[in-house]
Amino acid sequence: MAVARREVLSLYKVLLRESQKFTSYNFREYALRRIRDGFKANKDLGEDIKQMEFSKGVEALQLIQRQVVLNRMYQAPKLVIEK
Repeated sequence: MAVARREVLSLYKVLLRESQKFTSYNFREYALRRIRDGFKANKDLGEDIKQMEFSKGVEALQLIQRQVVLNRMYQAPKLVIEK
């Protein structure tokens, strides 16, 4: 079953939105950079590989959601760059 462009864009937006919830500047910027670079690198894949990468993206979303919860539980003081 092919992954629709709308589903891929929706996953991209949700990943970006969820990664914005990190309280730590370094985690937040790293997640945003990895998401953007990953989607740029995989934009010209075949349909079978695209389905596999989409499922990896859904797993990454679940991982980010768990990490955001942990990040909020154990907050560090804000960095100088954030003030």
